Amino acid sequence: MPLHLAHAADLPTGVTTVFILPAGTHNLPDAAATDLPKEARQYVSDQLAADAKLVTVNHFSHHHYFVAAAAKPSADLVAEALRRHGHQLHNALKTAKTQEVYIQDLTEEGSGALALAEGLYLSAYKFAGYKTDAKSKADPVLNRIVVTGSQVTAEAVQELEGVLQGVFLARDLVNAPFNKLNATQFADQMAAAGEEAGFHTEILDLVRIEALRMGGLLAVNLGSPEPPTFTIMEYKPENARNEKPYVLVGKGVVFDTGGLSLKPTPNSMDMMKCDMAGGAAVTGVLYALAKNKIPLHVIGLVPATDNRPGGMAFVPGDVLTMYSGLTVEVLNTDAEGRLILADALAFAKKYHPELVVDIATLTGAAARAVGKEGLVAMGTAGDERLLQLKQAGNRTHERIVEFPLWEEYADHIKSDIADINNLGKAEAGHISAGKFLERFTEGYPWIHLDIAAPAYLTAPDSYRGKGGTGTSVRLLYDFLKSL
Repeated sequence: MPLHLAHAADLPTGVTTVFILPAGTHNLPDAAATDLPKEARQYVSDQLAADAKLVTVNHFSHHHYFVAAAAKPSADLVAEALRRHGHQLHNALKTAKTQEVYIQDLTEEGSGALALAEGLYLSAYKFAGYKTDAKSKADPVLNRIVVTGSQVTAEAVQELEGVLQGVFLARDLVNAPFNKLNATQFADQMAAAGEEAGFHTEILDLVRIEALRMGGLLAVNLGSPEPPTFTIMEYKPENARNEKPYVLVGKGVVFDTGGLSLKPTPNSMDMMKCDMAGGAAVTGVLYALAKNKIPLHVIGLVPATDNRPGGMAFVPGDVLTMYSGLTVEVLNTDAEGRLILADALAFAKKYHPELVVDIATLTGAAARAVGKEGLVAMGTAGDERLLQLKQAGNRTHERIVEFPLWEEYADHIKSDIADINNLGKAEAGHISAGKFLERFTEGYPWIHLDIAAPAYLTAPDSYRGKGGTGTSVRLLYDFLKSL
């Protein structure tokens, strides 16, 4: 049974409950005591006085949990602390084999229950995988999270579930191995998501990609026995409040060997099924927007292919003519993501967009610069737009670190024989990659997000889990809605 997020106006008795208590609470409030005997109430108060953040009481047939809200300098950090408490709570509920839990916030603000539920819901994610034993195939025990109280509306709970389903969709796509998700299968999954959520999908096949002369996407695909795809997702409700669409462009390299510039071993190729995480994020955002009927016109573009060294694979030294007409000298076939993104970014111009955001696992330099703790951003959209993106990043704790696109960085991608080359210097590699993409964004404001580090984690990290994280889905949903 899938996990469901629900709302209830009142808290029933005799159920497993979680109470969020104000920061600094030492004595258990009457509203949280419910059916606890005096001794149990005293135990909770003693634990709170000892600065415990999560207190558990086993009351016959059900449990009570008490979460002490953190005293943080900002509401954003308080919310993040509650998400992390949600992860701890999930571990406790899993041990207790709890099927249903009710959450009530007793703080003055009253909105923390959503953040706690969010962390709990995200922690409960389980990739279906391909194991065949009954235990692995069994559904998780927890199947219902209920947020109670009048300070959180049923609409807010339903919206949160729509967003988190978008994150789960992105995680599922990233976690799928290449032999289950090639470029054609990826496009089919995007179309299936559109059918379910309510957005239109058009898939361009090899013939149409060739007709459009998308030189970057075609070159990267040359070494593969399987064709590329270019998927256009469009969500356009009748009440859309933006006259010009917002366009999201996601990198869709379904597996990256590095091509003839083969990735060095060991380990560097092991995770490369995740190189389409940008495309997965775009799909997740479109899904969440459509599911929640947000009144925005948004278009998603996902060029997809694998990058392999076989057959007629493109080689270092080749010169490509891109969709925009610019020529690119290939210095390294492992700098392939920017080539397929460049065609999609130039294609985006036809929509006369209000704003274009690309999302990509693009460079190891970005991962080294900020680690899994942040996302690298740069662009031409202006300070106000980037500030709005940073604020959304703070609210969702998918935080943004902005890097410059100074003109001097253009020297990093100069070519002797073409307009530009596809590989910058050893220094500032994430910026030279951004500078490369900038050449294909003429005519509209643009933001580039490099999610190389947080998109796929090799070890569990609180509610983000292990494997595909769905990073930037919550961020971009919040950002677009705020516009």
